[in-house]
Amino acid sequence: IDPSLFEDKDAEVLEDLILAAFNDAKSKVETAMREKMSELTGGLQLPPGLQLPF
Repeated sequence: IDPSLFEDKDAEVLEDLILAAFNDAKSKVETAMREKMSELTGGLQLPPGLQLPF
């Protein structure tokens, strides 16, 4: 993003918003992956604490 398009204070807000959006999306993806993995491994006898995917 071209810094000349906004003021310094606006850049900080934009950075914060982008970071918050990224973290929210990452959290949602991780939750979806856990749910899908739980569906796929539901009947398997896996050791407790096994982290999938490796």
